[in-house]
Amino acid sequence: MLAESPLIQSMRTAVAAAPDDVLLRLHLAELLLNAGHTDAAVAEVAVTLQHAPCDVQARELMARAMGAPAVGPGEAMAAAPPPAASTTAPPRASAPEQPPAPAPRSTVGFDWKAAENQVGDVVPPRFTEAPLAVDGNGDPGDAAAWDVELPGTVRLADVGGMPEVKERLEAAFLAPLRNPELRRLYGKSLRGGLLLYGPPGCGKTFIARAVAGELGASFLSVSVNDVLDMWIGNSERNMHEVFQTARRQAPCVVFLDEVDALGGKRSRTQSNGMRNTVNQLLTELDGIDAGANEGVFVLAATNVPWDVDIALRRPGRLDRTLLVLPPDGPAREAILRYHLRDRPIENVDLSKLLKATDGLSGADLAHLCEGAAEYALLDSARTGTVRMIGMKDMLAAAGQIAPSTEPWFAAARNVAMYANEGGMYDDLVAYLKKKRKL
Repeated sequence: MLAESPLIQSMRTAVAAAPDDVLLRLHLAELLLNAGHTDAAVAEVAVTLQHAPCDVQARELMARAMGAPAVGPGEAMAAAPPPAASTTAPPRASAPEQPPAPAPRSTVGFDWKAAENQVGDVVPPRFTEAPLAVDGNGDPGDAAAWDVELPGTVRLADVGGMPEVKERLEAAFLAPLRNPELRRLYGKSLRGGLLLYGPPGCGKTFIARAVAGELGASFLSVSVNDVLDMWIGNSERNMHEVFQTARRQAPCVVFLDEVDALGGKRSRTQSNGMRNTVNQLLTELDGIDAGANEGVFVLAATNVPWDVDIALRRPGRLDRTLLVLPPDGPAREAILRYHLRDRPIENVDLSKLLKATDGLSGADLAHLCEGAAEYALLDSARTGTVRMIGMKDMLAAAGQIAPSTEPWFAAARNVAMYANEGGMYDDLVAYLKKKRKL
């Protein structure tokens, strides 16, 4: 491989500083071509043609680099315009005669498709997907547009503690599926909706994935960004396509994350488009035809169930609610073991640590393990001696973390006291009384 001259290296530095300067890049390409670096010259010209596809000099330089034939003398004479009549005196005889200008190379008949194929590996494609139409219509009906996960390996046994949550899930979904004869005897349908609510960071999404794993069902997670669209009618169509995809992939768990954003109270909504989206969600939960949602299990999660439209909680829709609280002792132990499994630890007393972490969410516990690792890392960097993560680090990190669930319980307390119509939040009231927060 030929070595590049200092001039070419300097030009490369200049082009890197001003990548959009077409003339500068063409000058570099010409230097490379003259020095015998044909492939590098082709690459630079190709980038130039990306910025300026109609640049004549770039096209001629590409033709020259790709070995296009030069124009013959006769063709050059025919192509040249006739000389204009001169009004000045002819040059003196003693003046040296200037050499004729070199004939320009022709790009007539040049195979641009072959050139494009040759530089295809050098120049990335300018666009990777078809643009939307003027009215915003894409093709959301394609099932591949929705990320449907295959049945996973996560099971409820992987969820530490939470016996009440597991028992409720067993009654709502799992027992009817495991006992088809009893299901047919008692007329239990393979459909249903469950609303998971509670403070943030307590594992509602993980529980939904565990339910899908227990069912051996596909998992389709839907958030507000997947549905809402700026064009009128597209949000409703997206919502319909979500459920159509789930019906085609049945058995399938549809997980509506932050359902208060997708199904907020219509009485508080000023936008007609948002009201129509909630109406479409209600229609899909009911199923257009009898049995249309057979094998489609809907799990929704929210931190603010009091903001969810009451129609969504009507029997036959999200009619069952489940409070997901901060992890209990066995759950905290499982979470701590999980986040410490690949870290160097020594003499960590989990029983003592569990008492110091009461009330922390799963996200808080993950942050605690990160903080303890930082303490040990910084100490090792200061002393120059690598040491293990110890109990002192864990307790120091725990002392710096305030439970992130406290603001949620402060808001939920008012709801439990003054807005518990029909015993909707009885489980929350019982927990607050148990913790003496009510």
